[in-house]
Amino acid sequence: MPVEKTDSEIRISEPLNEDDIAQLKAGDHVRFYGTIYTARDAAHKRLISGVEEGKEPPVDLTGQIIYYVGPTPARPGRVIGSAGPTTSMRMDPFTPQMLELGVKMLIGKGGRGPMVQQALQDHKAAYCLAVGGAGALLSKSIKSLEVIAYEDLGTESMKKLEVDGFPAILCCDMFGGDLLQQGRNQWRQQDKLGSYEPIGTASAGKTDGGGK
Repeated sequence: MPVEKTDSEIRISEPLNEDDIAQLKAGDHVRFYGTIYTARDAAHKRLISGVEEGKEPPVDLTGQIIYYVGPTPARPGRVIGSAGPTTSMRMDPFTPQMLELGVKMLIGKGGRGPMVQQALQDHKAAYCLAVGGAGALLSKSIKSLEVIAYEDLGTESMKKLEVDGFPAILCCDMFGGDLLQQGRNQWRQQDKLGSYEPIGTASAGKTDGGGK
């Protein structure tokens, strides 16, 4: 099953469809298994330009997962180098068209703009956050790498990864839920109401004024 919920984790694998995405909500901790594809801004631009010229994408994107990453070269004996996410908003201009091509899950870093938020709802897709600054740790869950398109782009070429337990947090679901926006709203509410302070804390450490 593309989405499988166990007692310990939510497992995601491709190909995904609308019913799979409907099971996921902003804030879910998930792990990816199987195939995911990499593409950053240069690869997105070339892929979309090709489609606009009437060319087929280099791989069938129906139900697929795209990770915004340009991994560093692998050290000897390793499959891949550091594989941390890049800033997702750089892909915003291309994302609605990628979703039209069938992509169902995106993985990156940071928030998405209103255009992408709406496109995720329109195309019944979702967006996940990978942990920024933890590229070496994330690379441990990547078991194989194959360049499938745009090899001349080097680290930004489009790659096929096989992953085993790649961790992420669902940020934007197909219902309009946005984990980052929820966090901002909670912060604003706390700012209005003041932070919680247990009874007695304010007087802790003060004398009782009895002069003893």
